[in-house]
Formats: sequence, structure tokens, C-alpha cells
Amino acid sequence: MVEDALLIARVLRYDDRAAFGELVHRHQGAVRGFLRRMQGASGDFADDLAQETFLKAHHSLADFRGAGSFRAWLCSIAANELRAEWRRRRRRAQFMEEEMSDESAAAIDGAGESECADRELAAALAKLPEAQRAALALCFEHGLTHEEAAAVLQCPVGTLKSHVARGKLRLRALLEPGEADVQASH
Repeated sequence: MVEDALLIARVLRYDDRAAFGELVHRHQGAVRGFLRRMQGASGDFADDLAQETFLKAHHSLADFRGAGSFRAWLCSIAANELRAEWRRRRRRAQFMEEEMSDESAAAIDGAGESECADRELAAALAKLPEAQRAALALCFEHGLTHEEAAAVLQCPVGTLKSHVARGKLRLRALLEPGEADVQASH
């Protein structure tokens, strides 16, 4: 398999659309998954933002310095696209998050045990603050290092680690309320 760096070089040197298509194919799942976790709503919205992310990445590919992974760079662009969209549609985004919580609760009632756990986790993640949700999604779902995730979120590594730790605690409390209450009292 050709490395990302070689594909990027082919795109920059020869405007190789097939090489860029391979980059999109390799990383679109991670970008779309990250955006879905971050926005906590429908997949269509995340898919639209992912498409915008790859368009911006193509236009600014020469700016990629290779200091971190290409996936981390893409997630950084995706995070910026999402923040911009939230600024443009703040009210709509809040409405979509509220609707997702209602849909998740209704879906849990009729789902199988595995689907129920997945939906319960998604609903709990949607309740976390944006920074904690992003830190957890980048580090655990997409396998970025703390340093890469901090670069994506444009924050110090120590802050990222705090977001991860607090997010894990809050997520545990949301998923296992009885056990978290006992731990909190000690």
C-alpha cells in the first residue's frame, strides 16, 4: 500500500485525482465518524461537512507540513468546519442535539442489547461538553495520540489530557449512575 506522503506528493506534483481519491477513501470514515460524534445528530449533516473538509483539504494540501499524521490534519480541518457551521447555525445545531437525545431514548427501547449499548454510549457522548467529546473521539475512536489530538483541537497537550480524563469520568457517571455516585462520595 502506498503511504499517504507519496499520495500527497503525487497530488501536489501531478494534480493526480486518483491519488487524492485514495486519500479520501482511506480517511473518510475517520473524518465522518469524528464529525458525527462531535455534532451528535444525523449522518447527513456530518457527511456534508466531511465533503467540505475534503474540498478544503484538497485546496490547501500544499499547507500540510507532515508534522503530524494526515488524518490528524484532516480532523483539524473538520473541527474548524464544524465550528464555523455551528457559528452560522447555532440555533439549528442546538435543536438537532435536543432531537438526537429524544430519538436515542426512543431507539433504546426497541433496540437489541448491542444496539442499545451503542445508542446509550452515543447519547451519553452527546451530553458531554464539546471539548471532552472531541478529545475522547479523537483519542479512542480514531486512535490519535494526545499530541495529535491537541493539535487538532488547538490546545496544549495538558489541557487535552484533562479533557480526556474529565470526559471519561463524566461518561462513566452517565453510563453507570449508581456506581459513579458511590465513587463520588468517597
